[in-house]
Amino acid sequence: MNELVIETAGVAFATFFATIGPLDVAAMYAALTSAVSRKRRRQMAVRGTLIAGSILLLFALVGDFLLAGLGISLAALRTGGGILLLLIGIDLVFARSSGSTSTTDEEEKEAQSKQDISVFPLATPLIAGPGALGAVILLMANAEGEPVLQAAVIASLIAILLVTLAMLILASEIQQFLGVTGMHVVTRIFGVLLSALAVQFIFDGIAASGLLAGVAT
Repeated sequence: MNELVIETAGVAFATFFATIGPLDVAAMYAALTSAVSRKRRRQMAVRGTLIAGSILLLFALVGDFLLAGLGISLAALRTGGGILLLLIGIDLVFARSSGSTSTTDEEEKEAQSKQDISVFPLATPLIAGPGALGAVILLMANAEGEPVLQAAVIASLIAILLVTLAMLILASEIQQFLGVTGMHVVTRIFGVLLSALAVQFIFDGIAASGLLAGVAT
């Protein structure tokens, strides 16, 4: 059981790191707050992370009811969620901007004119974006009926949010230390891991759906 908990936590941590993208969020945050005082940047970082964390935890807790209400099976969620995560992973590997983990040009222009960006675009869509929301529902549903495993998923989510907060507070320093190339290298590594996990989710979803059994008969 301990090995399963560690495995679940590791998969969740890698998935959340890739879908939230703390390094990418920090780089965007540094660009949007270049003219803001350090104290103000810290305040917005804390507020944005708390709001994003509340949104993600809400989806983690009510995801089962949402799926049941919409009539979505776990097999369909695994397959659909896997496809979404695979697309994100491919974008990360090729260091391309993804609508699931970044802002659009229109959103960035709106953010540049705002005094406080902690809610938009920091909390959402930068931290609690479609990719992260889909991932938390998928991972929690995958651990359905196992409170310990679901607790491991939530613990991994909280850990990534703390990492994200630290990177936001030190955004300028991290950007200068790693540089664009260094940040892309880390992003690509997690993109490869996310792509592999996404394919596994797709395989699991198709196997659980019974489609292969239907074809075999």
